[in-house]
Amino acid sequence: MVSDNHIESSAPTQLREVRESLLHLHKTLLDSEREIYERRHGRIESNYTFLELLMHDPWFDWLHRLSELIVQIDEMLDADEPPGKRGLDGVIDQTKGLLSPSENGDEFQRKYFTALQQSPDVVLAHSEVVRLLGRNSGLQD
Repeated sequence: MVSDNHIESSAPTQLREVRESLLHLHKTLLDSEREIYERRHGRIESNYTFLELLMHDPWFDWLHRLSELIVQIDEMLDADEPPGKRGLDGVIDQTKGLLSPSENGDEFQRKYFTALQQSPDVVLAHSEVVRLLGRNSGLQD
């Protein structure tokens, strides 16, 4: 059995692992969406133009929820008090809820479902996040 103190002390490390896997998933989704966008609208001329599209074009709006989750994790890791098991469990639950692809769900879930259908790289990145979430949610009080 894992002690409560071990769980509390390892929570920041586990949260960093989840963050890293979410960053990889986010980048993979950005790359996939950029490719599809460019097929429909033409080549994006520069990284600055791409950044402007990410911030303002409705095509990419759905990805903001994942960006916000990553920022939330960053804030937890930068806080004066390190995140404990409760914080880790909350992020795991929130991430599981967000990354639940569904043809009939909210906008993120529908677009995420489509991204998983279109890109093997997105499937691999998703699988890594799910693996980490399952490993970390297995911690018991």
